[in-house]
Amino acid sequence: MATIGLGLAALGRPGYINLGHDEDLPPRRAVEDLRARTHELLEQAWKAGVRYFDAARSYGLAEEFLGSWLTPKRRGQLTVGSKWGYTYVADWRHDADTHEVKNHSLATFERQWPETLQALGGPPDFYLVHSLTSDSPALEDKRLLDRLRELADSGVRVGLSTSGPRQAETLRKALAGGTPFSAVQATWNVLETSAGAALAEAHDAGWFVVVKEAVANGRLTARAGETPFNEFAHQHGVTPDALAIGAAVAQPWADVVLSGATTAEQLESNLAYHVDGPLLEFVQQPEEYWTERSALPWI
Repeated sequence: MATIGLGLAALGRPGYINLGHDEDLPPRRAVEDLRARTHELLEQAWKAGVRYFDAARSYGLAEEFLGSWLTPKRRGQLTVGSKWGYTYVADWRHDADTHEVKNHSLATFERQWPETLQALGGPPDFYLVHSLTSDSPALEDKRLLDRLRELADSGVRVGLSTSGPRQAETLRKALAGGTPFSAVQATWNVLETSAGAALAEAHDAGWFVVVKEAVANGRLTARAGETPFNEFAHQHGVTPDALAIGAAVAQPWADVVLSGATTAEQLESNLAYHVDGPLLEFVQQPEEYWTERSALPWI
């Protein structure tokens, strides 16, 4: 059964697409405020036994916040994953027109890898191409793949994260061979299950599999109001987020399921996950799910 990790996508910057994100963060959302909040949740997660922590170059200052919390003793007992390929450009504004810019070129990797090393104080255990899609030139970029192979040979496991309605296609293309990848982070939740079979194939091939967005950016939490899923959870005496995370944890191909909590209460509830059945009655078509996700505002 999968373990729980803590993802810093909503903690490392003042704006994100989670429902109620603006209400969950400290009022000023200044750098020092979010650093303190991130450290509080890292400490809470650590004390609760969480040993996987996830960041990315585009998550504002998430890598720096994580790096400043790490100690040599802790670093030796936990696993760090990060991602490259998106650049944070919002200038610490939650209302910026553009928050991150995608570029999966070798030049971007060569710029961001040293930035990651500096922010974390050393190499992560996993370093993934951020939100790779099946049409990305990265999968055919020999110079980039050779460079990533060098990184893999040095002991850092490289891979990809996926996004969008064609996640399974992207992953299978990477699995087909010719890449140094051995890890994937993908969206899977009770609304969006389309990548499940491909993730099982990756797991069977020896890949490390991480689930992100298990609560669908808040759509599988109390923040979403009176939805059929939330009503089902309440009828069974559990919180919606605990039920949603439990469904992801129960997948036999998952190694880590990320909590994206931004408050102590959310993290406590996430960690008290409840494993139930497959909950297939709540599955959406991928296009429907991703259309709704793309409409979520940055707040």
